[in-house]
Amino acid sequence: MKKPRFVLSLTTNDNDYQMEQATTAQEAAKRLNVDLEILYAENDAIQQSQQLLKIIQSNAASHPDGIIFEPVGGTAFPQVARAAAAAGIGWVVLNREVEYLSDLRRDFRLPIFGISSDHEEIGRIQGKQIAALLPKGGSVLLIQGPAESLAAKQRTTGMYETKPIGVQIKIIKANWTEASAYKAVSSWLKLSTSLQTPIHLVAAQDDSMAVGAKKAFQDLADNAAKDKFWGLPYLGIDGVRTTGQAWVRRGILTATVIVPTNADQGIEMLAHAVQTGTIPDHQTLTVPKSLPTIDELAKNPVRTAQAAGSV
Repeated sequence: MKKPRFVLSLTTNDNDYQMEQATTAQEAAKRLNVDLEILYAENDAIQQSQQLLKIIQSNAASHPDGIIFEPVGGTAFPQVARAAAAAGIGWVVLNREVEYLSDLRRDFRLPIFGISSDHEEIGRIQGKQIAALLPKGGSVLLIQGPAESLAAKQRTTGMYETKPIGVQIKIIKANWTEASAYKAVSSWLKLSTSLQTPIHLVAAQDDSMAVGAKKAFQDLADNAAKDKFWGLPYLGIDGVRTTGQAWVRRGILTATVIVPTNADQGIEMLAHAVQTGTIPDHQTLTVPKSLPTIDELAKNPVRTAQAAGSV
């Protein structure tokens, strides 16, 4: 049997979770004796689509056995997916639940499936973390992912389901990177009203954005405001071993939500499908968890009267 060959398309190489996706994927490919090519889309949906189409439209002899990709933007490229299936290439969608998979699975006898983080549950866990830290209410600065991101929307929806009614949310959008969050928060801090806005906790939809926000507050010229914002709880999401989890242990972040990588699972499932002809289930969801636990967080609630921006 020839050695399987897969292509993994990730959104960016400037995000700790995406880098962990690449690392665990390479480990899985080596373990399973799979040739793996990794592409990065630089957070550009057009570039990602063109990269994938170039592979699909190449000579059939050079086609991979499967494409595993995490979509940039609001679409998961249904036309590109159909072109891949028509070319006999397996198709695995990461971190997005897409309707077109059912049609492709009906029309093509290929390994076509999805593996996603449960983004609404991730948001619910973050909402529970907020509730544990702000049981009497307060104000949260939320660093949200980009507007076109379904994951960002679902995480926000889940968070609103579980956060206390008495907690108010102020949203700033960034682009899943530390630098983008730093820039977004720095711009907000230039507004005359920002330092008068009561903020009791900063929650970001990934760990790198939480750190970027914290660095923006650290660079404030007003030392009193800097000290107040620096001392707030900071919540993130992803919980990568070497970043998010380490930052919680070092006290840089108060908490994170550990989101299991799924690129490695995609490679394992796709390799098994290619070798056995068994088609995996339509959709698989990974299970996130809070670090530390919600009960542990609840032991140290925020004293809102002393938080940044309080009057």
